[in-house]
Amino acid sequence: MGDKPLLKPPGKWIVGGAILVALTTAAVGIARVAQLQPGEEASAEGQQASETGGRLVTALGRVEPEGEIIKIGAPAGERILRMLVQDGQEVKQGQAIAYLESYPEQLAERDLAKSQLQEAKALLASEQQLGQVQVQEAQTRQAQVSQPKAEQMRAQAATVERLKAELTLAQKDYQRFQYLQERGAISAKELDDRALALRSRQEELNNAAATFAQLRQQLQTDFANATTQVDMARAGTIKSQVQTQVASRIRELEVANARLARTIIAAPQNGQILKVLLREGEAVPLGGSQGGSDGDPTIVEMGNTSRMVVVAEVYETDIRHVKVGQSAMVTSPAFDGELYGVVKQVGLRIGKNDVLDTDPAANTDSRVIEVKIGLANGSPVAQLTNLQVDVVIRPQG
Repeated sequence: MGDKPLLKPPGKWIVGGAILVALTTAAVGIARVAQLQPGEEASAEGQQASETGGRLVTALGRVEPEGEIIKIGAPAGERILRMLVQDGQEVKQGQAIAYLESYPEQLAERDLAKSQLQEAKALLASEQQLGQVQVQEAQTRQAQVSQPKAEQMRAQAATVERLKAELTLAQKDYQRFQYLQERGAISAKELDDRALALRSRQEELNNAAATFAQLRQQLQTDFANATTQVDMARAGTIKSQVQTQVASRIRELEVANARLARTIIAAPQNGQILKVLLREGEAVPLGGSQGGSDGDPTIVEMGNTSRMVVVAEVYETDIRHVKVGQSAMVTSPAFDGELYGVVKQVGLRIGKNDVLDTDPAANTDSRVIEVKIGLANGSPVAQLTNLQVDVVIRPQG
């Protein structure tokens, strides 16, 4: 009985040791899941099975701005005259990033074309003002032509009406004298006098009517000529050689502006300068190590770092377990804690892995599919583009 208490301490140590071993084994198992290689998939699948039948998918990934890294290029052979940005600088869409060596020359040509256009416009304005004066002069001549003739026509029309009235009276006198002569009340000579007066009034009326017709025809002719002169003066102000010259100068200025624009490298969108690849005075290479294509190599890399994403390289054998909408966890020694996000896009093309594991025994020639993960909070990695991270994609449900 007295010996029993001596047996209790060894039992407690045995139980405590067993618990410690169990916890250590569990921790090693969890760490092992996060470092699986493609060849270990079959043995680990049972360990990763969830209650909904899905499984965890682990992958290496890289951090990049949403919309990917934008490589801004320039014409091959050009030199950088001025680099206006530096690494980490925020830029707005359309903001100038760099001026090429040909910028001053193209700027001078643009300014020359602009001044020539201004001169042509000033000459055109002067010519149009002169044309307006000519139009007014033609309109004045038109009025001067029509007004006197119109007055003459009104006077002649009054004469015609007066002679018509006199002819009517002469006809009545002749008829009355003819009646009296038939009854012997007057002599034949008196009747002849009335007949002569009647013929005289008729001739006067005919002449007056003819004069009126001539005046009307002359007025129409003169007015038509004056109208033609007005129209010609107006046409001269609408289209002239100077106006054609202005149109040509406008086209020349458009060409000069286009050439000048090609010497200004501008930001295609809002974002942050990630890396300046060329400095002032350096020539733009014919493609090469800086990532540009022949004829348009990259001089600056930029991206929209206000929203960061992770591009996970998932093994082709695991991609069937990845769906849009699944949650993901991202870790790296470069930041504290974990970042969380959601699978936004699953790639459609299988390629070689770009993110290399630091483990020398890792497979460096794996076939992977890129999976894009949108981060709920990308600020911890906003300045860490291309950072290698570890990704765990959780099963749905």
